[in-house]
Amino acid sequence: MAFKHAVALTGGIASGKSTACNLLKLYGLRVIDADAIARGMLQQQADAVRRLFGKSYVTDEGEVDRKRLGALVFSDSEARKALEALLHPKIREEIIRQSEAQDRLGGPYIVDIPLFFETGSYPIEKVIVVYAPREVQKERLMKREGLSEAEAEARLNAQLDIEEKRKRATWVIDNSGNLKQLQRETERVFDKITKTA
Repeated sequence: MAFKHAVALTGGIASGKSTACNLLKLYGLRVIDADAIARGMLQQQADAVRRLFGKSYVTDEGEVDRKRLGALVFSDSEARKALEALLHPKIREEIIRQSEAQDRLGGPYIVDIPLFFETGSYPIEKVIVVYAPREVQKERLMKREGLSEAEAEARLNAQLDIEEKRKRATWVIDNSGNLKQLQRETERVFDKITKTA
């Protein structure tokens, strides 16, 4: 059965999920990375992306232009729904396959799913939310992706509000400060996961 020993890890865009996940890996937890699976699936579906959105979203080499596609789906909810309908079932299938393999190994492991609450597709009871206030998210997003304030707002608005995610969490890793604080917070949550496993 999939997800028997799984702990979901989620948060808002630019809240520091990847860094927290890498720290949990260092502490010895195994991780299923939904973003990495999604990137692979997106590339596998390059022909379908071309059919859905037009040839300008796929390079001459057959690579999906993720930046251009991102700009489209975060500004057009219909395009986002079409992309999600194409990718989400395939991503879910692969996450289930990897989860079953992890469950056979025993012990807790992380399923890193940025849209865990939004999709409602995964029956995982224990959830870590990596938290940073919305203004901090926006600032980091603009800096990291080179986005305008309006573009950053559109991406934040495409997800469930971070405060709502925080309320639904089993554990919260507060990443509103610096890396030292994030390390302390991640270690604290790691201890709780291993004690409840």
